[in-house]
Amino acid sequence: MMQTRGFWPMFLCAAILLGGTVRGLGSVGGLQASKQKPTPGLEAAKTLSLVTGVAISPLLGVGAVGAYTWWGTPEHDRTRLDWYAQPWFWAPALFLVTIIGLKDIFGAAAPTALKKPFDVAEAVENKVSGLVAAGAFLPLIISVFPEAAGGGPEALQHSPFSASFAAIDAGTVGNMLLFPFALAVFVVVFLASNAVNVLILLSPFTTLDTFLKSIRIGLLSILAGGAFANPYIGAALSIVVIVFAYFIAGWSFRLTVMGTVFIWDSLTCRSHRFQPGTESNKMFLARAMDEAPVRTYGALIRGNNGALEFGYRPWMILPKRRFTLPAGAYVVGRGLLYPEIALVENERLQTRLLLSPRYAGHEEALARAYAFGPVRDVGIRKGMKAAWQWLRDLYYGQLAGQPLEPRKTASRGLTVSE
Repeated sequence: MMQTRGFWPMFLCAAILLGGTVRGLGSVGGLQASKQKPTPGLEAAKTLSLVTGVAISPLLGVGAVGAYTWWGTPEHDRTRLDWYAQPWFWAPALFLVTIIGLKDIFGAAAPTALKKPFDVAEAVENKVSGLVAAGAFLPLIISVFPEAAGGGPEALQHSPFSASFAAIDAGTVGNMLLFPFALAVFVVVFLASNAVNVLILLSPFTTLDTFLKSIRIGLLSILAGGAFANPYIGAALSIVVIVFAYFIAGWSFRLTVMGTVFIWDSLTCRSHRFQPGTESNKMFLARAMDEAPVRTYGALIRGNNGALEFGYRPWMILPKRRFTLPAGAYVVGRGLLYPEIALVENERLQTRLLLSPRYAGHEEALARAYAFGPVRDVGIRKGMKAAWQWLRDLYYGQLAGQPLEPRKTASRGLTVSE
């Protein structure tokens, strides 16, 4: 549950933007004067839009900023640019983004089994580029207090601490102090954006994948367009995105953990080197139960009295909690990509727990470990099996493997049999 005291980063962003707007509009010539001498408010608006955009798509954001910076720098000064503005970085980055875009365009018509490995690769790329952007890129772009705004060493000459800090750039110090807040904004937005990649990874429908990608690209386009039209409009749109991402941070975090586990198991082919435990196994909640939200990561344990218990740690680090699952007949479902555990009620399966791909192929061992009933096919695997059975029945007869009784057609009186 989100706490209101954690809302202060959002108020800080709003306060910086509001203060900058007042200063920018109150200066001589309005925004025209701001172009000649940037104010902290204008720089805050630009930085907020930039951080939000890069968090939504790190590789595209960093690559685009690098290319724009390189293109707008005189040729004799380009060698002194930071690493992200060098062609050896932004050119391959934008090329990779183009390849991913082509994959999304032409992959919509591809079968799910062929498209999923590329979705896994994209999810890995997104996490790696997110780490690079957070650790190496953000410190270079936090520029809210430039020297042009009066933040140079001379600004401290008249302070009581001038003897000690005369040589310190006040703008640099101010930007360093703002870095933790920028990092918090980046992490919150990145988690929400990364959740889209995880949903695509888990989705069995390519049309849904395209829809989710379109939403993210559309949002990024709106932010970029707003920031290009006016830095304050872009910052205002960014604040809306940040506030929304903040309120779904818990959901995004759990989905990110789930996606990370699924990706690791898929890339390392963990199922071939794994055996389920006889007493405890890691899995995710498929629905909220006993104050534990959906997709909570924990372990299913068979208690001494035979009851099923689920133990977990909120946010992965808080004190451990445990609750007992409702009594009933449980079965292991064999899915196309990963298994699940379902409760049988009125001949219908209600999914309660999801297992990572490492458990694929070990459904029988899981059923024995928890004394469940026979393993069942679920999800798309069930649908594919039903479709295959329908084709078998269409060709071989309603009872596959058994000859049909001779019958006559209504029109010609011909005898048809196996």
